[in-house]
Amino acid sequence: MSAHPDEDEFAPTTTPGYKIGAAKSVEEYANLDAEDESLARWKASLGILPGAAAAPASGPQVTVISLELASDTLPGGKTLMMNVQDPAAIAALKKNPFTIKEGVEYNVRVTFKVNHGICSGVRYMQVVKRSGIKVDKMEQMLGSYGVHPKGEAYVKNFEPEESPSGMLARSGTYNVRSRVLDDDGHVYADWEWSFKLAKEWE
Repeated sequence: MSAHPDEDEFAPTTTPGYKIGAAKSVEEYANLDAEDESLARWKASLGILPGAAAAPASGPQVTVISLELASDTLPGGKTLMMNVQDPAAIAALKKNPFTIKEGVEYNVRVTFKVNHGICSGVRYMQVVKRSGIKVDKMEQMLGSYGVHPKGEAYVKNFEPEESPSGMLARSGTYNVRSRVLDDDGHVYADWEWSFKLAKEWE
């Protein structure tokens, strides 16, 4: 990915006075407050079980698999999906933008996999520009995760939104930079794509 001078646009929202705790290993989390039943249930939901050995750490901690746009108005119940793991497909989307129907409700979903350890405060961010001017910024918290107990990917659905409408909205192409990162500032994915608005889906 190319370097960008506008890194400040991706500064995550922070709560004044909140300090991120020191990172802990899976074993440390497993033994932390072992007598607390509600905490034990939360840890189990992250795949942290007492006495469980951590999988050897190799490769990226989090792999972002895909970003999808879903809408009941899309023909045939399809979704618009980008494979984040395919650089050629992402490059093609920047040159040949998605077409999104104006004035419809849609929601975004991210599919990702935790490969090892515990990641806290994972979030999705995107900055949308048209003609080089920022027109929108989205920040969605995905949450904290450990390796899925069944080794599967996680799917996070965002709250529904409505696409802009009107002649002004339909003029030009919107350029998007997307990023998935965590509370510690680790960036797991960073990619660019484009979309345009039209009267109908294409």
